[in-house]
Amino acid sequence: MRIDLHTHSTASDGTDTPAELVRAAAAAGLDVVALTDHDTVAGHAEAAAALPEGLTLVPGAELSCRLDGVSLHMLAYLFDPTEPELARERELVRDDRVPRAKAMVARLRDLGVPVTWERVAEIAGEGAVGRPHIATAMVELGVVDTVSDAFTPEWIANDGRAYVEKHELDPFTAIRLIKGAGGVAVFAHPLAVKRGQCVPESAVAELAAAGLDGIEVDHMDHDAATRDRLRGLARDLGLLATGSSDYHGTRKTCRLGEHTTDPDVYAEIAARGSGAAPVSA
Repeated sequence: MRIDLHTHSTASDGTDTPAELVRAAAAAGLDVVALTDHDTVAGHAEAAAALPEGLTLVPGAELSCRLDGVSLHMLAYLFDPTEPELARERELVRDDRVPRAKAMVARLRDLGVPVTWERVAEIAGEGAVGRPHIATAMVELGVVDTVSDAFTPEWIANDGRAYVEKHELDPFTAIRLIKGAGGVAVFAHPLAVKRGQCVPESAVAELAAAGLDGIEVDHMDHDAATRDRLRGLARDLGLLATGSSDYHGTRKTCRLGEHTTDPDVYAEIAARGSGAAPVSA
């Protein structure tokens, strides 16, 4: 089985619609794909309705968190999307995305970048606006060559010159809410240092003690040495080790299925999740 547990659609900051994404996942030879848009479940119904035969969809989301001033992302799988407390927190994060994006556009303009909010909103469309939409506008203007090039201290990386904070969950609260909604919590790309500051391993241990289920090990932003280090950390803490593409369509260079999750790990995630079930055509 080929299993990719981290992808994005136009419901947040990907370039494929949810329907296009599941069709592309099947074409890429995947057996299982998780749709984990940022702080939203808006794409789940469309993805499920378009699911090709032979492909299983894992409903999920990537939740924005912050610990001691450091941003991090928590992947949530198979949770009940109607659970009120978790739904309310997702809404708070989404509601803060527009004023935050407008403030980042203003900072970029102060830095001499002629980006406009109107263009960023047009790029985002119906999706939850985020930094990749701003980065795409910067690419169009020739300020940077790629979306990834915008995520530097010079521009919109965490604590970059044009970075603006948004409402984010405490990760311990996120774990509590995910588990309370019957879901499974996995720390996304925990040592993606190119994105900015990362939380220390001691914090991962504290999150594990609080109920964290796993950490994303095999990811494009982790080199081989980092993956080995994280695999050892997962083993020491009794955590599941996942792998995924973090696919964003044409907005990033990663391919669907570029990194995958072991079938036994996926089976354990499916067994632990009780708020929702994987969907098969």
